[in-house]
This record gives sequence, C-alpha cells and structure tokens, in this order.
Amino acid sequence: MKSLPAIDIETPRSLMGASRRQVVRSLFALAPMSVLPLAGVRRAFALQQGPEASATSEEEPMDFAVSGDGTHIAYQRAGEGPPLVLIHGTADNHTIWSQLMPVLGKRFTVYAIDRRGRGESEETDPESYAIEREIEDVVAIVDAIGEPAYVLGHSFGAICALEAALKTDKLLKLVLYEPPILISPEDSGIPVEAVEALDQLLAEGDNEGVMLTFAREIAQVPEEAITAFRSMPEWQASVDMADTIVREVHAVGSYVFEPERFRGLAIPALLLMGSESPPYLQTATEAVAAALPNDHVVTLEGQGHLAMAFDPEGFAHQIFAFLSDER
Repeated sequence: MKSLPAIDIETPRSLMGASRRQVVRSLFALAPMSVLPLAGVRRAFALQQGPEASATSEEEPMDFAVSGDGTHIAYQRAGEGPPLVLIHGTADNHTIWSQLMPVLGKRFTVYAIDRRGRGESEETDPESYAIEREIEDVVAIVDAIGEPAYVLGHSFGAICALEAALKTDKLLKLVLYEPPILISPEDSGIPVEAVEALDQLLAEGDNEGVMLTFAREIAQVPEEAITAFRSMPEWQASVDMADTIVREVHAVGSYVFEPERFRGLAIPALLLMGSESPPYLQTATEAVAAALPNDHVVTLEGQGHLAMAFDPEGFAHQIFAFLSDER
C-alpha cells in the first residue's frame, strides 16, 4: 500500500475530541456498532467535560438544489476552495459533519447535504421511494455547483456517491467510507426478524419503537448510549426519521452490487475502512475497491464505522492527503 504524505492540519480545539452530542447521534449510522467499545464512548464523553468543550457556532442558512423529480434538496455551504460534497448515512443529516466542516472549509468549499426526508430537504412520496432518487439528488447537487467536484460519502451515502459517479462526468475524485453493501447477506449479522419488526412498528405508527429496534437489534448500540441519547433533544429528531431508517434498511437489503458496471470508472477513488469495523463492511469496501480501476484503500487503525466522530483529525488527514495527491 502506498504511504500517504504527511500534512500539517491546523485543527480547532473542537476537533480534539468528538462532542457528546455528535458521538451519541453518530452511533446510529447504518452498521452494527458492537465493535465500538463502551469504554471508548465513555472516554469521548469525558473529553468534553473539561473547559475545552464548547458549543458549535450557529449554522449558516441552507441552500437548495432541485432534483430530477422536483424534490428540493438542502445543503449547507461553507469554506473556500475546490468544491467537496459530503453525503451522510442513515438516521442522520448534514450535521454529522459538523466536527469536520471548520477544518475542511480551510481548503475546500464544502457542500454538506441533507438527504431527502431529513433536515430542510423535502420528503419523497413513500410509495415511490427508491435509492435511484437519492442518487439523482447527488447528481443535482453536483450540477448546481457548476464545476467539477470531489465527493465523500459515508455508509448509505457512500452507495449514493458510488452510483452517482456513473451518472455524471463532473466528479474529480471519490471518497467512499464503508458502503454497507451486503456482498454475503448471510454474513451481515443483521437479523431478519429485526427488519420485519421495523416494518410492523412503522405500520403501527410507533416511530420510537423503530428507532429503538434499529439501535438495539441492527446497530447493536450499547444500552447506556441509547439511554443517554434518549435524554437529549436530538433523540426526537432521529425518531422523526423513522420512515427513512426503515426504507434504507430495505434499500441496502435489495441493492445488488455488480462489479462489472464500475470497471470503466476511471476517476481516482479512496476507500476508507476501520480496522475495528464489522467484517461485512470491510468485505464490502474491499469488493468495491477491487471493482474500481483507480482505487486506493486505507485502513483507519483503531477505528470503526465512525472515524469522523471519534478521530476527526486523523480522518481529515486522510481526506486532505488523497484530494491533494496529484493522480
């Protein structure tokens, strides 16, 4: 594996440890979280009890792009430099990137998307939802920028980014962080009974039950973290995303990765995976890398599915190194 060049990163104090708010919310990304030791969560919480903990500044107003089906997709723009589009995963919105925005904005104009049905983006008709609409949303954002852009996708957002690369010629480079593709569905560790329970709970209007089942049975979040999250105002915002959680679990289950479709995708791609991530996410990352002709794989040592929350400085280093590399 090619070693990456050292890069000096001027890191704000807010990046020296993930905020309590972000750590708890981040635990609900689309992947089993049993690999994240509870001791690590406690340590992240403890880091923010000292004087270095500070509230994030008030966000800038959101801008909008119109997707192919007329849906308005919101994004937050910040920084200055070449455009970099950020696409979040399941059960979250653009604020998952709040720890990274100040640093990335020093070198890029960052466009952090609210995927449809979240934040200020419009919802889609549940009956007509398909992952293809999400892919079109990414293309719409890139088109609205008006110049070629870098794209970084995390988890479900990485699938959207990968597929969008086949639908536009305006991408400079791709960064894909653990797309949750089920290369071997029987080895994913996601119980079928839990998915069926999500459908039933959503049909009954029990949105909180959806969130709890997703957290406990699919994301496998420690109960202490769930209890902490439920005591925070952000819990209700995630509960309100219940329908998006269920539909994305199904979208991942039905997505078929066809390597041959990506053999001609010549743009450089960085594939990130955590050394502590579930095996199926590592397998998926390696499978995508094998399908791409111009790939570079980096393992984030000691990290799982949420390095942007637990090691934002190291995560930013990898992004800067790859995007500044002349290849």
